[in-house]
Amino acid sequence: MNLLKKSKGFSLIEVLIALVILAISLLALAGLMVTTTKNNASGAQVTEAATFAQDKLEEFKVTSWANIVSGSDVRPGATGVSYTRTWTVATNGTGNIRTITININWTDKISHSIQLLSVISL
Repeated sequence: MNLLKKSKGFSLIEVLIALVILAISLLALAGLMVTTTKNNASGAQVTEAATFAQDKLEEFKVTSWANIVSGSDVRPGATGVSYTRTWTVATNGTGNIRTITININWTDKISHSIQLLSVISL
């Protein structure tokens, strides 16, 4: 009897309480991982859209002045999303500066868009 009182192990109740606390902690981390994965995917789409807008600006750098006009196209993304790219070219009063506005629109679960604005000169 005296030997049982000096035992220094964990009781079954203590082990079960520790397992419940561990399980709750792991469930919270699992929810955090889902949120992080969604945010990473969203960030990848914004990066891809900005890259498509930058690509169009780079095209305008090597295009002759007369061929820089408004237009639109659709670009398929690596993430499986289609991006609609629309660009508007406005000329100033003297005709030696053009303002280019590029809009990129895409839809995954909701609609998104970004806009880049640039000025080029003759």
